[in-house]
Amino acid sequence: ITFRALRTLKEVDLIAAEDTRRTRILLNHYSIKTPLTSYYEYNKLIKGKQLIDRLETGENIALVSDAGTPGISDPGYHLIKLALQSSTSVIPIPGVSAVITALSVSGLPTDSFVFQGFLPNKITARKKLIEKVAEEKRTLVFYESPNRLQAALQDLLEICGDREIVVTRELTK
Repeated sequence: ITFRALRTLKEVDLIAAEDTRRTRILLNHYSIKTPLTSYYEYNKLIKGKQLIDRLETGENIALVSDAGTPGISDPGYHLIKLALQSSTSVIPIPGVSAVITALSVSGLPTDSFVFQGFLPNKITARKKLIEKVAEEKRTLVFYESPNRLQAALQDLLEICGDREIVVTRELTK
């Protein structure tokens, strides 16, 4: 974590976190006492509105992702969109990004790539998405859970053929 990120977490009025338990460990480690609230996939619609209301009253809120960069394949995207729609400034604090970190050590071409985020949970939807990008020549980047990785790799082999694949994990935690 950068010094700028730590300073920001100490100075804001509230921290919105995807996983408050994981974020609390980080905050405790750095003796940060800023109030914490949850903001995750299943409360993003209600909580997002509440957070925007607070921003509009002049409060400063930091958004923390469970891993990696907020807004990249997590519910932070929804809050960022709401903030921009309400003309609230969104200031990124540079840090690690799993997409870029994985690409940088993959040995695959990095000059042009397609990031698809998480593959769909449902088998049919996952296969349709893979079929859609199967002829893509640029480096493809997907997120996948450890529990579904083997099935996803099998689908990729079946649909895309024998193609070079790199698997990484826990790059930003």
